[in-house]
Amino acid sequence: MIDLPLSALEVAMVQNGTRAVETLRDTTEFARRLDALGYRRLWYAEHHHSPAIGAFPPVVLTAHAAASTRAIRLGSGGVLAPNHAPIMLAEQFGTLAALHPGRIDLGIGRGPGTFHEPTARALRRGAGPTTDEEYRDDVAATLRLLLDEVALGPLPEPWLLSSSTAGAALAAELGLPIAFAHHIRPDNTLAALDHYRAHFSPSRWCERPRVLVCVETVCAETPQEAARLAGPMNVIKAGLLKGESDTPFPSPEEAARHQFTAQEEGALAAFLAQQAHGTPEMVLRRLTELAAATAADELMLVTPIYAVADRLRSYELVQQCSLPPASQQR
Repeated sequence: MIDLPLSALEVAMVQNGTRAVETLRDTTEFARRLDALGYRRLWYAEHHHSPAIGAFPPVVLTAHAAASTRAIRLGSGGVLAPNHAPIMLAEQFGTLAALHPGRIDLGIGRGPGTFHEPTARALRRGAGPTTDEEYRDDVAATLRLLLDEVALGPLPEPWLLSSSTAGAALAAELGLPIAFAHHIRPDNTLAALDHYRAHFSPSRWCERPRVLVCVETVCAETPQEAARLAGPMNVIKAGLLKGESDTPFPSPEEAARHQFTAQEEGALAAFLAQQAHGTPEMVLRRLTELAAATAADELMLVTPIYAVADRLRSYELVQQCSLPPASQQR
């Protein structure tokens, strides 16, 4: 058993050959089931102009899920500061926190949420990529506006998302809890978290360093089934290695027919060795190792599996072998 809260990141993968609206319809049942399973929080990621991921605003999914669930915390993982005016983020998530006290998180990240340059520029209304200073100012302004201009009562819990030491440094400077994207940049995890803890400044938001680590997790009854379920995301990753960001999310059967190059196979093997794939026992062992190595306060699982039933089954299997009773989680 892992003596840590477990949470979930939903990236809303759109199955090849289906419409995004079908993925959207699954989100309500997905949130309800994770709530019943006792997961601590469910975050929604911001993405744009991708055939494999739905462009569903995290604030909208958060509002919908909060109205459909009982206890699970909900929020963004994250909203991307360059794409939004700080006052809008403060107003949106401040309103959600007032409507659902004690259940709303505001995870803030930096990336544009797309590899498509025209889309990135449209999100920025023609402006170029944000600078380090602009990003810091936007995050600081959002925090200030939550306190100074949103007098609605309970506030959302802010988190800074990071996949680098630079992001960890900003979280430490602003005194924010950090959500580290181990599922994106696993090689950066330990150095970034060391920097975060060494330079952390207590704040109104967080009195001590607080670390959430997000890990790709695919759990099934057998290693072979886990590998089959992981196949579609491996195809997406292989496309990204070649600079291709327009790969649809294939079915496991389509993925099984995909021919990977030797270079792709090597890169995927190195990546997967740092994530948590396999049977419940294998996943539990890997999550336990990762929790110990990072001294995380919480683990967040991202499970990019093609069918929602299989995705939910993965979360159920992990919960059965690792989660304490829900009453101890929240």
